[in-house]
Amino acid sequence: MSKVWFVTGSSRGLGRHFVEAALSRGDKVAATARNSASLDELVAAYGNAVLPLEMDVTDKAAVFASVQRAKEHFGRLDVVVNNAGYAQMGAIEELTEEHLRDQLETNLFGAMWVIQAALPYLREQGAGHIIQLSSAAGLIAMPLGGAYQASKWALEALNETLAQEVADFGIKVTVIEPGGFATRSGKNPDPLANGHMAEPNPIYDGLRQRIAGFAGKQPAGDPATAAQALLKIVDSDNPPLRVLFGLGFYPLLQQVYADRLKTWADCQDLSAEAHGNLNQEDR
Repeated sequence: MSKVWFVTGSSRGLGRHFVEAALSRGDKVAATARNSASLDELVAAYGNAVLPLEMDVTDKAAVFASVQRAKEHFGRLDVVVNNAGYAQMGAIEELTEEHLRDQLETNLFGAMWVIQAALPYLREQGAGHIIQLSSAAGLIAMPLGGAYQASKWALEALNETLAQEVADFGIKVTVIEPGGFATRSGKNPDPLANGHMAEPNPIYDGLRQRIAGFAGKQPAGDPATAAQALLKIVDSDNPPLRVLFGLGFYPLLQQVYADRLKTWADCQDLSAEAHGNLNQEDR
């Protein structure tokens, strides 16, 4: 049977490739974008198989209305893809309150509204698959990405919790953690060039150069093959909770997690000291 998808952030990038991959194999897609005109080519190519929806994920009422419309239009929802988001870049000292709040409104709260809107329909069906686009930055922290990483780390926890809460209803959850993908002009995007930048403080210019150099060395993935990999995940009877898309960050992640475990192990005496040993009468 063909599947019905609801995909946010469908105008470009990975989201657009996900939509096209689903439609090209005969699935139906409710595709959302802040400007529905960006979806006109999809409608022209796939006709009634695609439902274009103009929606900003930060507008909770609009999200609930769009999910309801998609369900009523197609009769069911099988795959819900939380893809919409952006990267706010800047050192912690450079960020304004508005930077951080806007980042969380889009990346975190926007995803939560979609989840909350879709869950009643998925529970009623007794089936469904929620796909959350996170990032390798949802697993590790690097300089100049504090706001973006905070939003992605929060999404990791939100969706791991969700997976445990909805498993008994037949609903699956998968968090996709992409590295760099050539979504613009065939190149691996430079987060310092393509993200939203805070007003730079010259004291961090050297750090910016080092981060840009690191990003430039990461292999760029092909978004079209990423879309095909996603099809395999949504077709799986036992999909993973988490999966990296791309190989560039895997060695770094191995080292980061090994270092964390070693630090906790090395500090066991201090951990025990912090715990203390209260007498029964002190409890």
